[in-house]
Amino acid sequence: MIPTIIGAAALVFFLMRIIPGDICLTRWVDYGTNLDPSLLELCRENLGLNDPLFVQFINFISNILTLSFGNSMWTGNSLSSELLPRFALSFQLAVMALIITIIVALPLGILSAIRRNTWVDYIIRIISIAGVATPSFWLATLMILTILKYSQSWFGDPWLPPIIYISPTDDLTANLSQLIWPALVVSAHYIAVTLRMTRVTVLDVLSEDYIQTARSKGATERTIVARHALRNAFLPILTLLGAEFAFLIGGLVITEQIFNLNGVGALLIQAVEYSDYTVVQTLVMIIALIFIFVNFLVDIVYTLLDPRIRYN
Repeated sequence: MIPTIIGAAALVFFLMRIIPGDICLTRWVDYGTNLDPSLLELCRENLGLNDPLFVQFINFISNILTLSFGNSMWTGNSLSSELLPRFALSFQLAVMALIITIIVALPLGILSAIRRNTWVDYIIRIISIAGVATPSFWLATLMILTILKYSQSWFGDPWLPPIIYISPTDDLTANLSQLIWPALVVSAHYIAVTLRMTRVTVLDVLSEDYIQTARSKGATERTIVARHALRNAFLPILTLLGAEFAFLIGGLVITEQIFNLNGVGALLIQAVEYSDYTVVQTLVMIIALIFIFVNFLVDIVYTLLDPRIRYN
């Protein structure tokens, strides 16, 4: 984990210095050619951009180790105050999408495997292919247009995209009404992927010798699937779900933009546009840490699901 964190930190730090853009030039762009060069130098000096790259990198690493994220170069506000509400929104949206994925994909994938090559299997496979092939931005746009057209007849009041995010601690009903639609859009693709993975892994397990032995002993199909097949088939599914959840934390840029949600993805895009090194580096490192931590948890859960796996 430690080499991965250091490698991610070095990669994002030096990539941000390579790409074009200067936050000081962006700040003073309205001055055009009349800009005093001394103002640019003063801006870079105040932001620490004139320090040697080695010194900047050491400061960046020390901030990560001490969890001192500093201030945004663009707004001057504390990163902690800017990240907390946005991260809470993205985290809740990712959790809701993951829950929907698990509730829908696992039963359908198991049913498709059990009813292999029947009309039930064909319909479920068609649904999964459609989910993989449908772009999220198109589905989100179509959903918004549909809700705007029929929301008054469905719910009594016209639905509009949220202007500001409502915390679940303030109004749970309003919060869920805001996030359930983007959660459904985001989960559509992951339902399709997880469904296909579930079907394949369950089919592989059902063809194993110990499953045939259980059948020869007279065990019912429900007992075979519930007690023998699912536990072994769940390992690759768990890996996929962990990777999906980690990706969702920072990979909801398009969906957040369409539904007017100011989450982590939207903040990351804004920071890249302004060349706000502090925000970009911090966000990328947080997302990298989430990936690493989720993979670590998945490895630990492996030992609970499969007694043959041990970490010495």
